[in-house]
Amino acid sequence: MRILPAFALLLFAIPAAAQTRSPPPGPLGSLPAPITTRDGVVAVPYAAPNLDEDAPVGDFLRAARQSLAAGRITEAIEAMERAETRALTRDVRPSRAGIPSDQSLVATIGAAKQALTAGDRLATLGKIDEALRLADQP
Repeated sequence: MRILPAFALLLFAIPAAAQTRSPPPGPLGSLPAPITTRDGVVAVPYAAPNLDEDAPVGDFLRAARQSLAAGRITEAIEAMERAETRALTRDVRPSRAGIPSDQSLVATIGAAKQALTAGDRLATLGKIDEALRLADQP
């Protein structure tokens, strides 16, 4: 009969011990700190461009261009991601929702992101300029 109380004590002690070893929670809304991987690569959270979420595609593309020119790569990536998201906002029938967009603006923003991933800033700027021309068309 002594085993039952000991088992019950362990049953409650293990979760309590696990809770005491957890790190304290960070403040809500804070970005995580940069993380260094085993290879020495530092992963930094993307900085958001200083724009309203409902800004037009052209504003996000201009922010991406300015960020890239200033050397703020992660901010440029985030601005291009948001521009692409705004460009993808479209009305389609539910039966066509899974079909990728064939808009030239979306394809050009995707090409700019690929050029930046490849490390070609000049090609990225060219594709952003091309996307700006497409976005500014009526």
